[in-house]
Amino acid sequence: MSAAAVDVVAVEDADGFWEDTDALRACLTEPVPRIPPWFGYDERGSELFEAITELPTYYLTRVEWDLLRRHGAEIAEQLGCGRVAELGSGSAKKTRLLLGECASRRATTYLPVDVSREMLEASAAALRDDVPELAVTGLWGRYEAALDHLHDDGGAPLAVMFLGGNLGNTTPQERDALLARIAATLRPGDAFLVSADLLKPTETFETCYNDPPGHSAFAEFRLNHLAHLTRRFGGDADLSAFVPHARFDERAGVVEGHLWAVRDEVLSLPGLGVTRELRRGDGVNVGFSAKFDRDRFVADVAAHGMTFESEWSDPHWRYGIFLFRR
Repeated sequence: MSAAAVDVVAVEDADGFWEDTDALRACLTEPVPRIPPWFGYDERGSELFEAITELPTYYLTRVEWDLLRRHGAEIAEQLGCGRVAELGSGSAKKTRLLLGECASRRATTYLPVDVSREMLEASAAALRDDVPELAVTGLWGRYEAALDHLHDDGGAPLAVMFLGGNLGNTTPQERDALLARIAATLRPGDAFLVSADLLKPTETFETCYNDPPGHSAFAEFRLNHLAHLTRRFGGDADLSAFVPHARFDERAGVVEGHLWAVRDEVLSLPGLGVTRELRRGDGVNVGFSAKFDRDRFVADVAAHGMTFESEWSDPHWRYGIFLFRR
């Protein structure tokens, strides 16, 4: 089936989420300037992230894939919902294992959420080919707008999935607000399936979140955040002035991806009215990835009115998939 045949619903005004200048300007004027995560996932950024998932040192995708392969039937049985929405669905390569199990048990509609329309169309078309009994409708926009759409549509029982450890790609304040939004979207009996990368030694994280020799996907992905801004808001940022690198802050339990300035540089975005003077060694934050203590993670999610029900974990990599019920 061609990508053109795939249903995609815009849950925000066309490209409006790219033009959310208030949120973007606030992030860029923080003490350490920050580019919001959705700006990393234009068409080019989505392609680069898929390349990241295939890096030999990037364990998250492989571990989650194995958990879904081994436990997909059990997870699908426990979900028990006819609609499955996935926040930040990307290519949906991993989740098609689970969706096939869901569709074999009950009539299932898959609602992938992504800011890249191109990725939504391509992944939905591939899913329809791989799991023909699955109904697919893409939701084009940010998480919050998609959750509002799901809250208002009054459809069948719903499972919201947030996999890939992506809940960690937020500040603590953003994470708390997003969990509250998810809980408010779910009705009694609805499910929340979420994965979390648990605390490990610093070396494990810094190996995972930086390019191994001979690869450049992480570097290109991080530089594309800045390139995307200049394409949309003007400016002439010199990408050669920045070296991408991730560090794990053990105290905060967060991997932070930065573009580090290798010389003094002025970051000017005329379309936003933002100019930042960067000194050699200054960083621009282009991504968080929080890592969690297991018990604290479960308690934090449950605090939003969701009851912990089951978990499936890999003890070696300390990575888990957790099921909660509203």
